[in-house]
Amino acid sequence: MRTPQSHTAQLNPPSRSALENLRMPVQAKIAAAWATFMFLYIYVDVLNFFKPGVVDGILDGRLWEFEVSATLVTAALVSVSIPAVMVVLSMTLSARVNRATNLIVASILIPYSIVNVVGETWEWAAFYGFSIGVEVLILAFILRSAWTWPRTAPLTTTAASLDIETHRTEGSK
Repeated sequence: MRTPQSHTAQLNPPSRSALENLRMPVQAKIAAAWATFMFLYIYVDVLNFFKPGVVDGILDGRLWEFEVSATLVTAALVSVSIPAVMVVLSMTLSARVNRATNLIVASILIPYSIVNVVGETWEWAAFYGFSIGVEVLILAFILRSAWTWPRTAPLTTTAASLDIETHRTEGSK
């Protein structure tokens, strides 16, 4: 069963060229950015396996310069868990705590991401430059979104403006 349309809606159908542009909640923007960061972070690690000698080193019990151990693998798990947990936190924390958490975590992860290039050869500079560059851009977006989080007007101002609008409407009848 169709909902009846108003006379105005029937005379003025929506333009086919205009796209609807709804305001996206800050939490959703930040959560999407963390999800993107997480996928990129993981893909960079997976693609790193294609570097000659990486898999052989892991099979020999060495990851970069470190001996593979429970501590190393746990630290790596914590490292990749941070952006995954931030997706959930960005959608569930209150605005004030959310903003602070995103500012702190993204600020810490920027130098952490940059340090990943230490010890790499110039042959892999494009790979790490691009991947770290995109990671830092995503983290900068998160920082900017959290920093510029819109503030709501104080309740008294909102209530007063609604009251004034009611009087205008009543007076114009």
